[in-house]
Amino acid sequence: MMWILIISELMVFGLLLGGYCIKFLETPDIFINSQAQLNRLIGGLNTLILITSGLFAALATETSKSQKTFLPRLCLSITAALGLLFLILKIYEYSEKAAVGISIETNSFYTLFYLMTGFHAAHVIFGLFLLGLVSFYNRYENIQTACAFWHMVDLIWLILYPILYLVR
Repeated sequence: MMWILIISELMVFGLLLGGYCIKFLETPDIFINSQAQLNRLIGGLNTLILITSGLFAALATETSKSQKTFLPRLCLSITAALGLLFLILKIYEYSEKAAVGISIETNSFYTLFYLMTGFHAAHVIFGLFLLGLVSFYNRYENIQTACAFWHMVDLIWLILYPILYLVR
């Protein structure tokens, strides 16, 4: 079931990215000017945070093959802590935009920016729930399933970050 969820979520993000590309082609000046207002440092830090969290998710999966429970739980905890840090930075970034009057209604770029990053953040929150759940039901299959979802969250951000923050 998790693979069906992951594939369907990838398709939804694919549609959002397709919509982004279409709107970019319609109004490139708005997109380029709006993109220039994003905080690339925070976006880059969030990328490093999620890549590192993916490493610890992989370590949780690998170490859960043994009967020991401490190491997988430690790795899951680090993964979750990094996920929380990602969310804190995302909230800070949103508050920066709100402080200068930028919202989801500012223009089509910000509508798509908030939809895609907000939808991604919702997946991070769900991923944190899964990580917490499998840390209590500490079996290899459970950890592998939750970490597969977490890697999908990583993958989506690795696509969103360059498109939203870097590609002009």
